[in-house]
Amino acid sequence: MTSIPLIGEAVAVAAEPRLAGAKVGVVTFPGTLDDRDAARAVRLAGATAVPLWHADSELGDVDAVIIPGGFSYGDYLRAGAISRFAPLMSKIIDAANSDAKLPVLGICNGFQILTESHLLPGSMIKNDHLKFICRDQTLRVENANTAWTVDYTDGQEIIVPLKNQDGQYIADEKTLDALEAEGRVVFRYVGFNPNGSRRDIAGISNAAGNVVGLMPHPEHAVEAGFGPEAGLSGSAGETRDTDGLGFFTSVLTKIVGGDK
Repeated sequence: MTSIPLIGEAVAVAAEPRLAGAKVGVVTFPGTLDDRDAARAVRLAGATAVPLWHADSELGDVDAVIIPGGFSYGDYLRAGAISRFAPLMSKIIDAANSDAKLPVLGICNGFQILTESHLLPGSMIKNDHLKFICRDQTLRVENANTAWTVDYTDGQEIIVPLKNQDGQYIADEKTLDALEAEGRVVFRYVGFNPNGSRRDIAGISNAAGNVVGLMPHPEHAVEAGFGPEAGLSGSAGETRDTDGLGFFTSVLTKIVGGDK
C-alpha cells in the first residue's frame, strides 16, 4: 500500500540553488481565495513567493506575478471588473507591456482580471449551464513556448482541478481566428467542455507569450498525494497529482534562462 504524505511533508521537486533568488509576486484582492495555494506552488517549485496587496503602489523587484483565483470584490459588476482598477494592476499592466515583458499568470478570477485589463483579449461570462462546477479537468497543452509552459510539451495532456461559475471564454470570430492562427491558444479542454468556452479554449496568451490566463487551477495540482486522481486520463495507477507544477517551474526556467 502506498503511503500518503502528511500535509507539509511532500516536496514535489528539489529546490535548486540557482532558483533561490527568483521572486514571484502573488497578488491578493478582497475576495481572493487561492493566493496561499499559489504561493505554496511557487515555493514547491523552488522560488520565493512575495505577497502583493491590491492597493500597493509598487511591484518591487519581483521577477514574475501570479494573479490567483477567487471572487475579487465579490464578482460585483462583472468578475474581475473592479480589480482591474486596483492601483497595483496599473503597475502590472505597464510591466507586462514593457520591454522587460514581466511574466504574468492569471488563474480563474485572475484570468477574468486579465481580460478586463485588456492584457488578454475576449471576455468571461457565466457557464453555459448557469451553475458552479468543480471537477478534475483534462487539458491539452497547445503552446509549450510561453513563459508559463516551457516545461510542458506541445500536445501533452495534463489534469488539474477546475472550479468556476463565470468560466465561459468568449470572443468574436475574428479574435478567435487570430488566437488560433498566432498560436495563442495555450490550453484546450479535452473530453468535456465544462463551461461552453468557445472552441474548447481553457487558456490563452498575449502575443509575446509572457502573459497567460487560464480557467483551471494548476496550483491545486503541485504536491504528491493532494492532486487529481489518476484514471481521468492515462493508465490506472499513474500519478497525476503534480501535473500543475510545470506552470511554476516553467516561469523559473524563463527567469533564470536555459534548461533546468
